[in-house]
Amino acid sequence: MFARNVTFQMKANQGHDFSSKFQKEVLPILRAAPGFRDELTLLSSSNETVGITLWDDRAQLDAYAKNLDAQVLKLLEPMTSGAPTVRTYEVSSSTAHKLPVA
Repeated sequence: MFARNVTFQMKANQGHDFSSKFQKEVLPILRAAPGFRDELTLLSSSNETVGITLWDDRAQLDAYAKNLDAQVLKLLEPMTSGAPTVRTYEVSSSTAHKLPVA
């Protein structure tokens, strides 16, 4: 399993709009992507937002990034400022997904 961590700055007072757009427009795109397993969004009081998605394997994550990521970022663009920081990790364990410790 692989995790993709996307961190970006939200414009002021955009938390509600972000949550609504994410639930209505972004989450369906993620759910339809092959290999998508889960998503976690973290909002901070400093307007930093972290989105973590989990994928079955690296190839499926890479296919999403290549084919759909620009579409998702465009949907979120009115609420964000600057380019996001993207990092990819191999998941070594998960209690939620019952993965053994590597």
